[in-house]
Amino acid sequence: MVGASLRDRRQALLERPTLQAAAFCRAYAEEADAWLSGVAEQASEGNRRHLALLAVGGYGRGELAPFSDLDLVLVHDGHKDVARVADAIWYPVWDEGVHLDHSVRRPAEVLAAAAEDLRVALGLLDGRLVWGDPAVAEPLLAQVRARWADGLGAHWLPALHQQMEDRHRAQGEVAFLLEPDLKEGRGGLRDANALRALAACAPSLADQVDLASAERAAATLTAVRVELHRSAGRELDRLLLQEQDQIAAALRYPDADALMAAVSAAGRTIAWVVDGTWRRRELWQPPSRARSRRLGRRRRQGKEELPTAAGSPSVEPSVAEVEPGIVCRRGEVALAEGAGGGDSSLGFRLAAVAAERGLPVARAALNRLADKLPPPEDPWPVETRQALVRVLSQGERAIEPLEALDHHDLLTRTMPEWGAVRHKPQRNAYHRFTVDRHLLEAAANAARLTDRVDRPDLLLIGALLHDIGKGYPGDHTAVGTELVGAIARRMGFPPDDVDTLVAMCAHHLLLPDTATRRDLDDPATVEAVAEAAGDRRTLDLLWALTEADSQATGPAAWGTWKAGLVADLVDRAGRVLEGEAPSGARRWRTDEHLSLMADVRHTGKPIVLLDPPHVVVVAPDRRGLLASVAGTLALHGLDVRSADVTGEDRVAAEEFTVEAGRGTWPDSARLREDLEAVLADRIPLHDRLEAKASAYARARRPSAARPVVPQVRVDNSASSSSSVVEIRALDEVGLLRRVTQALFDCHLDVVSARVSTLGDEVVDAFYVRDSHGEKVTDPATLARVEQALQAVIG
Repeated sequence: MVGASLRDRRQALLERPTLQAAAFCRAYAEEADAWLSGVAEQASEGNRRHLALLAVGGYGRGELAPFSDLDLVLVHDGHKDVARVADAIWYPVWDEGVHLDHSVRRPAEVLAAAAEDLRVALGLLDGRLVWGDPAVAEPLLAQVRARWADGLGAHWLPALHQQMEDRHRAQGEVAFLLEPDLKEGRGGLRDANALRALAACAPSLADQVDLASAERAAATLTAVRVELHRSAGRELDRLLLQEQDQIAAALRYPDADALMAAVSAAGRTIAWVVDGTWRRRELWQPPSRARSRRLGRRRRQGKEELPTAAGSPSVEPSVAEVEPGIVCRRGEVALAEGAGGGDSSLGFRLAAVAAERGLPVARAALNRLADKLPPPEDPWPVETRQALVRVLSQGERAIEPLEALDHHDLLTRTMPEWGAVRHKPQRNAYHRFTVDRHLLEAAANAARLTDRVDRPDLLLIGALLHDIGKGYPGDHTAVGTELVGAIARRMGFPPDDVDTLVAMCAHHLLLPDTATRRDLDDPATVEAVAEAAGDRRTLDLLWALTEADSQATGPAAWGTWKAGLVADLVDRAGRVLEGEAPSGARRWRTDEHLSLMADVRHTGKPIVLLDPPHVVVVAPDRRGLLASVAGTLALHGLDVRSADVTGEDRVAAEEFTVEAGRGTWPDSARLREDLEAVLADRIPLHDRLEAKASAYARARRPSAARPVVPQVRVDNSASSSSSVVEIRALDEVGLLRRVTQALFDCHLDVVSARVSTLGDEVVDAFYVRDSHGEKVTDPATLARVEQALQAVIG
């Protein structure tokens, strides 16, 4: 490949599908070295004296992913023509279309930059000579590493720690996100590199934490990152859903779920080692000069100074027994000497104390429990169940200690079913977390809602287990109810409580699905919910579980609109459970609507009212009116959440509840103008929607999560007066208009509609009647409706 461009060299490597992981990175780094050496030799006209081209950062380590930046430093020691040489090196790199991070410095300037800029210092730790004078490069790199080990590294520790925390907050966790950032996320490759930097300034670190396991985990992430770049054809470090199937195949995983489980395990391992490293900072951190002098004085006085978790000195370690078998020592929650034995509650009690006090669980305690903690009896002792409820009641503070137990397989020792959801991805854009983390997040959210129920323990356990069926084949709710029943009995709950927990699992989607997909003014809707809940206690538990579950799912799963609908449904169902009859009155049809309809009947002119989030259109009735209005709202970026229709004496009133798709309400004057124009048939609505849909499809990121399979279902039992047509389809601009038009073309009247968006998928429910105002029951008509709808949603 002599004389080949860098881009061609890279492409040749990319076309070797078996060249993967670290082997690819090394091969690409070697090709980059060879190409840059030729460029630099030509740029310097063969004069290497006083010049050295250094690779730093990932390139310096030989970890060069396909589309990574080239991080270069041109060091010169008095070269008179260095600016010309530098330009003659940088410009060819830019011409290759390769991203470049570069600088030109004297050795003293390199050292000064490392002392002033953490990023520069970290990059130089991995520096190596690519081309040039070893007499310039080698003493400089040796001096950089010596300074880092002799105090510069200790100086940068607080900034490095803060930088990592900021990055983790911004990027989330590799272990639990469905689209993790392999490089910047918590437990990602940048964290693994930070561990190397810490080890370079503290040789004793290797004795304190398991650096080797972090390196193995980083190798897994590196392999995935290389294939992610190869698949995307560009620099991409977020493992998008659409890329996961192809990368799983390239790396010979059974499927994308197996790939993501491996990524999750690797991220968890790196995060675990990083956390342990910072937690034990006082055991390995190089002492400052002031602390060294203080230590020397105390040793001369015969007083051995011991560190505390905060890094401040004390003469004696602080040990306090907080409850049987558990002590607090050096800022950690640990096991007392001799604790363990047959106490199956000990692991949960240890986690509870850690959560209550905001302290980490000592690694030695976890190792001891992993070796000696017995599984609980069947049924569990009451103390073990109470200890689990106790730790869950701490909300967000419970997640870290429970994760610590899980890292040592202690959760599966008490609940073997947990192993099936550990690292389990939920491959759709609606969910943020893996199943295991989702369950912990839901339980943490439920802890904030315990004052709304009379059995907080059932709420917490129900939240922890509501999706446990997702680890097994089949419908997760049906499977989950069987599992929850068995787990609850094993936990020692009495039969009535077992029944309640099973009901919570069986109906955990009842309230959100009904509230967003059914007409709450239909008596049959409220009666069905009341019958499913069975009693007020279960209804309140389901209400709190709905909120906790939705908030743990993702930002699109819970909001003011949905919360209001669920609260309204609970209020109505609660009154039915108390003996009241559900009202069939349509609340939205007020005297004001009737007055507007009378005005339109008198003048023949439509009326448009805009009162965000409501849009009301009153107009002379005609077939397709609902479709036209829905299409106009879509043109202006408004997502319809519900639509209600009524008519009288050839005048229709339609009220829409909408949300601004981009968070900003459109220009009201233009919206009104277009609505009035479409009512008068003055705009080519179909053409404009097609153009917007095409633009939306180009801009939209495709998802290779579970593909959305279009579905049509007609339910004649959900309403006392209408047939409910439910569709599932990929969310597209103008979909609501196409569906309602298809229903009208089948000579059906839409009475109301409810629209629910689940990531890239919509679930729409339409209450329809035939031309006689009756339910649609004729098999031929139902088949024709299904065929028409499949044609527009497929």
